[in-house]
Amino acid sequence: MIVDTLANRHIYQSLSPRLATALAHLATTDFSQLPVGNYPLDGDNIFVIVNDYQTEPKSTKPFEVHQKYIDVQYVVSGEEEFGYLPLAEQTPSKAYFEKHDYAEFDYQSNKADASFVQLKAGMFALFFPGDIHMPGAGDVATAVRKVVIKVKI
Repeated sequence: MIVDTLANRHIYQSLSPRLATALAHLATTDFSQLPVGNYPLDGDNIFVIVNDYQTEPKSTKPFEVHQKYIDVQYVVSGEEEFGYLPLAEQTPSKAYFEKHDYAEFDYQSNKADASFVQLKAGMFALFFPGDIHMPGAGDVATAVRKVVIKVKI
Protein backbone atom coordinates (compact mmCIF):
# COMPACT_ATOMS: atom_id res chain seq x y z
CA MET A 1 0.00 0.00 0.00
CA ILE A 2 1.18 3.50 -0.85
CA VAL A 3 -0.44 6.80 0.20
CA ASP A 4 0.71 10.10 -1.28
CA THR A 5 -0.40 13.25 -3.08
CA LEU A 6 -0.83 13.48 -6.82
CA ALA A 7 2.03 16.00 -6.89
CA ASN A 8 4.40 13.09 -6.13
CA ARG A 9 3.04 10.68 -8.74
CA HIS A 10 6.35 10.71 -10.66
CA ILE A 11 7.92 8.67 -7.85
CA TYR A 12 5.64 5.69 -8.62
CA GLN A 13 5.46 5.78 -12.42
CA SER A 14 8.39 3.39 -12.80
CA LEU A 15 6.50 0.62 -10.94
CA SER A 16 4.70 -0.36 -14.16
CA PRO A 17 3.73 1.22 -17.50
CA ARG A 18 0.02 0.71 -16.76
CA LEU A 19 0.35 2.38 -13.39
CA ALA A 20 2.18 5.29 -15.07
CA THR A 21 -0.76 5.61 -17.50
CA ALA A 22 -3.27 5.63 -14.63
CA LEU A 23 -1.37 8.27 -12.66
CA ALA A 24 -0.94 10.46 -15.76
CA HIS A 25 -4.68 10.19 -16.41
CA LEU A 26 -5.41 11.37 -12.87
CA ALA A 27 -3.11 14.35 -13.37
CA THR A 28 -4.61 15.43 -16.71
CA THR A 29 -8.36 14.88 -16.23
CA ASP A 30 -10.85 17.22 -14.54
CA PHE A 31 -12.89 14.65 -12.64
CA SER A 32 -15.02 17.33 -10.99
CA GLN A 33 -16.83 17.74 -14.33
CA LEU A 34 -17.04 14.06 -15.36
CA PRO A 35 -20.34 12.25 -14.72
CA VAL A 36 -20.41 9.31 -12.32
CA GLY A 37 -19.74 6.08 -14.21
CA ASN A 38 -17.19 3.64 -15.61
CA TYR A 39 -14.77 4.61 -18.38
CA PRO A 40 -12.34 2.36 -20.26
CA LEU A 41 -8.79 3.69 -20.51
CA ASP A 42 -7.14 0.58 -21.97
CA GLY A 43 -9.84 -2.07 -22.27
CA ASP A 44 -9.90 -4.35 -19.24
CA ASN A 45 -6.23 -3.55 -18.54
CA ILE A 46 -7.04 -0.10 -17.12
CA PHE A 47 -10.47 1.33 -16.42
CA VAL A 48 -11.77 4.29 -14.44
CA ILE A 49 -14.67 4.41 -11.97
CA VAL A 50 -16.00 7.83 -10.94
CA ASN A 51 -18.13 7.76 -7.78
CA ASP A 52 -20.00 10.17 -5.51
CA TYR A 53 -21.01 8.85 -2.08
CA GLN A 54 -21.29 9.52 1.64
CA THR A 55 -18.77 7.97 4.00
CA GLU A 56 -20.14 5.33 6.37
CA PRO A 57 -19.15 4.15 9.86
CA LYS A 58 -16.38 1.54 9.94
CA SER A 59 -18.64 -0.88 11.77
CA THR A 60 -20.98 -1.08 8.75
CA LYS A 61 -18.33 -1.70 6.09
CA PRO A 62 -16.30 -4.75 5.10
CA PHE A 63 -12.63 -4.85 4.19
CA GLU A 64 -11.83 -6.02 0.63
CA VAL A 65 -8.88 -7.45 -1.25
CA HIS A 66 -8.16 -7.98 -4.94
CA GLN A 67 -6.05 -10.49 -6.86
CA LYS A 68 -5.99 -9.24 -10.47
CA TYR A 69 -5.97 -5.45 -10.15
CA ILE A 70 -4.15 -2.65 -8.36
CA ASP A 71 -6.59 -0.08 -6.98
CA VAL A 72 -5.55 3.53 -7.53
CA GLN A 73 -7.98 5.44 -5.30
CA TYR A 74 -7.92 9.23 -5.70
CA VAL A 75 -10.05 11.64 -3.69
CA VAL A 76 -11.27 14.50 -5.89
CA SER A 77 -13.29 16.24 -3.16
CA GLY A 78 -14.19 15.58 0.44
CA GLU A 79 -12.23 13.24 2.66
CA GLU A 80 -12.55 9.76 4.05
CA GLU A 81 -10.77 7.28 6.20
CA PHE A 82 -9.60 4.03 4.76
CA GLY A 83 -8.74 0.96 6.70
CA TYR A 84 -5.78 -1.32 6.17
CA LEU A 85 -5.48 -4.89 7.39
CA PRO A 86 -2.38 -7.07 6.96
CA LEU A 87 -3.15 -10.15 4.85
CA ALA A 88 -1.23 -12.60 7.02
CA GLU A 89 -3.46 -15.16 8.75
CA GLN A 90 -6.71 -13.44 7.73
CA THR A 91 -9.75 -15.48 6.73
CA PRO A 92 -12.28 -13.87 4.40
CA SER A 93 -15.90 -13.60 5.52
CA LYS A 94 -16.91 -13.87 1.84
CA ALA A 95 -14.77 -15.99 -0.45
CA TYR A 96 -13.01 -14.55 -3.48
CA PHE A 97 -15.48 -13.65 -6.26
CA GLU A 98 -13.46 -13.90 -9.46
CA LYS A 99 -15.90 -12.06 -11.73
CA HIS A 100 -15.56 -8.86 -9.65
CA ASP A 101 -12.06 -9.58 -8.31
CA TYR A 102 -12.64 -9.26 -4.59
CA ALA A 103 -12.98 -11.09 -1.31
CA GLU A 104 -14.43 -9.51 1.83
CA PHE A 105 -13.25 -9.49 5.43
CA ASP A 106 -15.50 -8.62 8.38
CA TYR A 107 -14.60 -5.48 10.32
CA GLN A 108 -15.81 -6.72 13.71
CA SER A 109 -13.61 -9.85 13.51
CA ASN A 110 -10.54 -7.85 12.48
CA LYS A 111 -10.85 -4.44 14.15
CA ALA A 112 -8.02 -5.14 16.62
CA ASP A 113 -5.57 -5.58 13.71
CA ALA A 114 -6.87 -2.71 11.55
CA SER A 115 -5.24 0.68 11.02
CA PHE A 116 -6.99 3.73 9.56
CA VAL A 117 -5.56 6.62 7.54
CA GLN A 118 -7.26 9.81 6.37
CA LEU A 119 -7.37 10.36 2.62
CA LYS A 120 -8.05 14.01 1.71
CA ALA A 121 -8.73 15.73 -1.63
CA GLY A 122 -5.64 15.55 -3.85
CA MET A 123 -4.35 12.36 -2.20
CA PHE A 124 -4.26 8.86 -3.64
CA ALA A 125 -3.75 5.38 -2.29
CA LEU A 126 -2.35 2.43 -4.21
CA PHE A 127 -3.66 -0.92 -3.02
CA PHE A 128 -1.81 -3.87 -4.47
CA PRO A 129 -3.17 -7.43 -4.60
CA GLY A 130 -2.99 -8.69 -1.05
CA ASP A 131 -3.50 -5.25 0.53
CA ILE A 132 -6.73 -5.65 2.50
CA HIS A 133 -8.45 -2.28 2.60
CA MET A 134 -11.71 -0.57 3.56
CA PRO A 135 -12.49 2.56 1.51
CA GLY A 136 -15.20 5.10 2.22
CA ALA A 137 -15.19 5.08 6.01
CA GLY A 138 -15.85 8.01 8.31
CA ASP A 139 -17.30 8.66 11.74
CA VAL A 140 -19.42 11.50 10.31
CA ALA A 141 -21.16 11.12 6.95
CA THR A 142 -19.16 13.22 4.48
CA ALA A 143 -19.72 13.72 0.75
CA VAL A 144 -16.84 12.34 -1.30
CA ARG A 145 -16.06 12.30 -4.99
CA LYS A 146 -13.53 9.60 -5.66
CA VAL A 147 -11.95 8.08 -8.72
CA VAL A 148 -10.79 4.48 -8.65
CA ILE A 149 -8.59 3.35 -11.49
CA LYS A 150 -8.28 -0.42 -11.77
CA VAL A 151 -4.87 -1.43 -13.15
CA LYS A 152 -4.49 -5.04 -14.23
CA ILE A 153 -1.29 -6.67 -13.01
